[in-house]
Formats: sequence, C-alpha cells, structure tokens
Amino acid sequence: MTTLRHHQFRIEASHPSLPGHFPGNPLVPGVVILDHVLQLLGPELDSPRQLAWVKFVRPLLPDQVADVELQIDATTVRFKVTHAGIALASGLLRQESPEEGAAT
Repeated sequence: MTTLRHHQFRIEASHPSLPGHFPGNPLVPGVVILDHVLQLLGPELDSPRQLAWVKFVRPLLPDQVADVELQIDATTVRFKVTHAGIALASGLLRQESPEEGAAT
C-alpha cells in the first residue's frame, strides 16, 4: 500500500550554506534540499535507507517555498520537489538490505 504525504519548506536567505553557494547569486545546495526530504520522512521510517537516485532539474532560490510530495511504500520512498508547480528535484530512496548495511 502506498502512502502519499505533502509538505512544504523554505530556506531563508540567511541560511549559512548560501554565501558560498554561489557568491552574489545564491542557490540552495542540493544536499540542503535532500536533508529536508529526509527530515520529512519522520521517525516511523527511521530504517536505514539508500539513495538509489536523485535528479536536480532546476535550482531552488533562497526564500522560495518548496513543495515536497512523498510516495511511501514498504521498501521505497519516491519524492518530488517543486516550486510553484515547476519540478526542481526527484529521487528514490530504498530500504537498505542487511547485507548492504553490513558492508559499510
């Protein structure tokens, strides 16, 4: 069974990662976007997850509201990040198998 969740977040222009990414023309770093996606999963999905793939197609600018859609099932989480209906990023997290977790 698939569960859908929708969330929003905004990275303020004062965020400490922005001055270096890129000076004079700041963009929200992809790792900051991914961090917010992972935080939105919540503690009930705290099992180890592996980022199978992610694609960034447009930048998120400071102070823009990002909309996140999560499609959650037993072993995977698909996510889409948009702003004003325009795709910014998407990806797939999958549950890590015990063998994968032991190798790290």
